[in-house]
Amino acid sequence: MRMRQSLAQLERAFSEEIALDRRRRERLRETAAHRSRRRHIERTHKHGSLRYGLLVVSIIVTAVVVTIAMFETLYYVMG
Repeated sequence: MRMRQSLAQLERAFSEEIALDRRRRERLRETAAHRSRRRHIERTHKHGSLRYGLLVVSIIVTAVVVTIAMFETLYYVMG
């Protein structure tokens, strides 16, 4: 009787350990997925900021070049 009882306790403890391990693995998987999503969002934001900066610089350079060309053309036409 004592051996059956201890065997039942061992089986119960083993099943509880398995359940804890499953929950732990699921929590780790969710944490990893969350970290991956966060890194993807940060990377996308960083690339977007870089593209926006390049766009602003290209617009400013274009405006400066057009202004210089316009005044040089006006100088040649008037002069």
